[in-house]
Amino acid sequence: MEMERLRMQRCVLGGAATALRAFRATPRISARMVRYDAFADRHIGPSRLEKQQMLDFLGFTTLDELTNTNVPNQIKLEREMDLPKPIDEYSMLRELKKIAEMNKIYRSYIGMGYYDTIVPAVILRNITQNIGWISQYTPYQAEISQGRLESLLNFQTMVADLTGLPSTNASLLDESTAVAEAIALAARATRRHKALLDPYLHPQNIDVAKTRSGPLGIDLGELSFESLKIDKDVAAVVVQYPDTEGRIRNLDQLIAKAHENGTLVVLVCDLMALTLLKSPGDLGADIAVGSAQRFGVPLGYGGPHAGFMAVKKDSKNTLGRMMPGRIIGVTRGANGEKAFRLALQTREQHIRRDKATSNICTAQALLANMSAMYAVYHGPKRILEIARAIHKSTAFLESELVKAGHSTAHKDYFDTLKVTVKDLAAFKQRAEEKHMNFRYFADGTVGVSLDEATKPSDLLDLLYVFNGSTKLTEDEVADIVPETASPLIGNSEHARTSVFLEHPIFNTYHSEAQLVRYMKRLENKDVSLVHSMIPLGSCTMKLNASSQLIPITWDSFNGLHPFAPVSQAAGFQKLFSDVEKWLCEITGYDNFSLQPNSGANGEYTGLLTIRKYLNSLGQQKRNVCLIPTSAHGTNPASASMANMKVVPVESDKHGNINYKDLAAKAERFKDELAAIMVTYPSTHGVFESSIRDVIDKVHEHGGQVYLDGANMNAQVGLCRPGDYGSDVSHLNLHKTFCIPHGGGGPGIGPIGVKKHLAPFLPGHPVIPVDGRTDGAVAGAPWGSASILPITWAYIRMMGHAGLKKASQMAILNANYMARKAGRSLQNRSNKGERLLLYLRKKHLAPFLPGHPVIPVDGRTDGAVAGAPWGSASILPITWAYIRMMGHAGLKKASQMAILNANYMARRLEGAYRIVYKDEQGLVAHEFILDCKPFKKSAGVDVVDIAKRLMDYGFHSPTMSWPVHDCLMIEPTESEDKGEMDRLVDALLAIREEIAMIERGELDKQRNPLKMAPHTLAKVSSNDWDLPYSRELAAFPKPWCHHKTWPTTGRVDDQYGDKNLVCTCPPMEAYQ
Repeated sequence: MEMERLRMQRCVLGGAATALRAFRATPRISARMVRYDAFADRHIGPSRLEKQQMLDFLGFTTLDELTNTNVPNQIKLEREMDLPKPIDEYSMLRELKKIAEMNKIYRSYIGMGYYDTIVPAVILRNITQNIGWISQYTPYQAEISQGRLESLLNFQTMVADLTGLPSTNASLLDESTAVAEAIALAARATRRHKALLDPYLHPQNIDVAKTRSGPLGIDLGELSFESLKIDKDVAAVVVQYPDTEGRIRNLDQLIAKAHENGTLVVLVCDLMALTLLKSPGDLGADIAVGSAQRFGVPLGYGGPHAGFMAVKKDSKNTLGRMMPGRIIGVTRGANGEKAFRLALQTREQHIRRDKATSNICTAQALLANMSAMYAVYHGPKRILEIARAIHKSTAFLESELVKAGHSTAHKDYFDTLKVTVKDLAAFKQRAEEKHMNFRYFADGTVGVSLDEATKPSDLLDLLYVFNGSTKLTEDEVADIVPETASPLIGNSEHARTSVFLEHPIFNTYHSEAQLVRYMKRLENKDVSLVHSMIPLGSCTMKLNASSQLIPITWDSFNGLHPFAPVSQAAGFQKLFSDVEKWLCEITGYDNFSLQPNSGANGEYTGLLTIRKYLNSLGQQKRNVCLIPTSAHGTNPASASMANMKVVPVESDKHGNINYKDLAAKAERFKDELAAIMVTYPSTHGVFESSIRDVIDKVHEHGGQVYLDGANMNAQVGLCRPGDYGSDVSHLNLHKTFCIPHGGGGPGIGPIGVKKHLAPFLPGHPVIPVDGRTDGAVAGAPWGSASILPITWAYIRMMGHAGLKKASQMAILNANYMARKAGRSLQNRSNKGERLLLYLRKKHLAPFLPGHPVIPVDGRTDGAVAGAPWGSASILPITWAYIRMMGHAGLKKASQMAILNANYMARRLEGAYRIVYKDEQGLVAHEFILDCKPFKKSAGVDVVDIAKRLMDYGFHSPTMSWPVHDCLMIEPTESEDKGEMDRLVDALLAIREEIAMIERGELDKQRNPLKMAPHTLAKVSSNDWDLPYSRELAAFPKPWCHHKTWPTTGRVDDQYGDKNLVCTCPPMEAYQ
């Protein structure tokens, strides 16, 4: 009996010990309600057990121990961030829904470049809400990006056909910045520095043009249609077509006069109007710009929307080769197949830096794809029907208004009337009763713009608002409208005669089944986050959570016109207030401007804010910007656009800013020093311990400090730029705060400043921002406001702990990857070795951008985007992220980003040299692998490794930046250990393949790296003539049986640039 009792006791004790070990490896359950749905646990990839395994591998016991080791003591945040407690996804959606419902959705007839449209549900469902379309980065790796490259080529073809100009780009930030870019292009092409603006441009276009042209030394004057006085020093005349009042003018004399003097003609166009209007190419214009918003992209309170540019083509394609932005070109693959690629990259900021044609990095690829699919789905016939319905409805409305005794200003129009009403007060009262918004001109007239969504019931409501009553019925209106005489249909001098969208791609996929299959076919050609991690260094390719993306499709966010009365946008204003307050707390700044609609635009805006501040002090001569040689290419490009003199600062052998060189140049330029642009953690992947000394030295010599926020993902909850001395930063909400990259946009680049800079932030001429009415940097007062809910949701759900943990995990992952390789290849202990670590100030607030239409915090000038709040409709993403993460989640995200990076770096360091480490041997949230030695030992270039990774099912890390012949890896906190291990194993296998070349076991030219990537067509063909097996080529690891195949062999970049084609090739090329 006693023996049985002892046996039972041993079983119980043994079971208890096992249970205890298991318990220690799983989340602890509190006495409170179980939080099984904490968002931070879903957002952060590694499980608790995986996290501990990686920490053990690196020699640490906790995340705090890791990040306390690599974040310098003098900049550490020693308290919790004051953020709301995190909430789960269900609660976040309920809370954000209540905020969204605070917005009042009136029927908008304001126009001014923003129109209601009907987004085809098939596109909304299969592109806008599809991670397979929205999670990729810019398609630098063409062989695994053929799907969206084809779609963007469709966009370029659509724009080229409608504008009648053959060379186009793959989108710009919005119409207003496209206008400014066109002026800069004309100045470069003609070597002249003056432009004349049509006074009937949309006001936001004028203001952004002023903001962007002034620093470049381009003098803007007013164009007179009466005198047609155009001097020989004028680079460009810029005309809205149709103009802001809806008028269509004869431009023949103007264009002829301009061309007599060698002046370029820029037309600011409406793509929908161009289906009925003579194209800019037919008129003889040189450049056409505009917005593709009405091709299937919702209003979104100002954005994001795809701007466009098209230019004429001479024998040398001069304007095409100088054009800003991404250009998709046609080339050939290694197997002779047609292929698409990014063309003419040597003119872009990541290569040309301060000599680049523009600072554009992120544009609006996702929105361009939506517009392209709108054209593919509807085709030319249906699009023409839509345009005719809009135009006929406008003609019907004019006819009825004239019958009722009102008068209209212009006889030639497309969709907009300027009306003198008999009783304006009664009109406004009835407009409010019917929940309608109109444009009210200063002279007491009313602007009314119709759109695709205008139905007979809307026309009846309009007649009631204008006339007080109507006797017509809906059926009668539906019968009358098609028969109404209209200015552009018939024998009009302005009517289009040329055809458009004749390519089969626009005449095939008109049923939903056809389009779904076409979109899926393109999607399946691309590697996205649904297939594998995308380890691009400095790009932060983290999770885009489904719950964060849901709100951006709500009508309560997407249905607002950016120039609607602010009183109707209480929900957005609450969202803006939350996001600005949270970002201030996260960064230590005092004010934020949400208007910049990309990171590069944020950089530019921040530098302009500094220039305005210095000018206000009478220090106009301060124009030198110190920039480390390792900086992002957008930094020197942005500084050049702000008319600053770029002075490079060298790096030391450890990758840090060379303090001696910095001090010498700060002293040398002490009277001209305006700013320094510095990235932290550095672009070399290190938390530099001297950052405060660098900042103090610049301040000591009268300069301001611009801290590039591209690497903020390693700082959240750990340190704050505003605390350690920075004056201004932009944040990439499409990196740190979860807005999707979209394959090259949208992005949001809000800037934070200390209080002395706040008065100089951008305003808006239509909707003042904090009272500021100038200095707009985007067409919309709040930029791409509609995507801000993504950031809101992320912060709201993560909280302090979640955000901090995300940063910590990013660092852990990087160090884990780097360290693990040493043990894998050399079976040696890492004990005692050093780890790898990569990873608004108040005085500037007055200088943030305003907006000329909707003042931003009272600022009505200095707009940097067409909308007062930029890409407002995607801000809910950021709101949701912060709201769900909270302090703990945000901190943990940073910590996990650091952990992941260090883990990967540690795993890889035995096979590859890690280029830069900090004093503790750690990296921050990203790290750099040295691939230079392989060129000498095996004839293998870094591009060969990048292409070979495709055969393993992975997108390449960032190539040759910030160090040539190297790979930069950033795993983010969202990747689990298994996925990181697969990438590490792939890189280790590739290193072994290189070793086989070094040993002579593989041919130096015909080997798996040089011939990569291997397509399914090549591997399955009867003709296999390579001196290695098909299995080694295509299935080097077990998981490769489930990979996404590259659809073309290695593209020929040189051929593509020499034979530039940027519209759709013949249909047989797709077979």
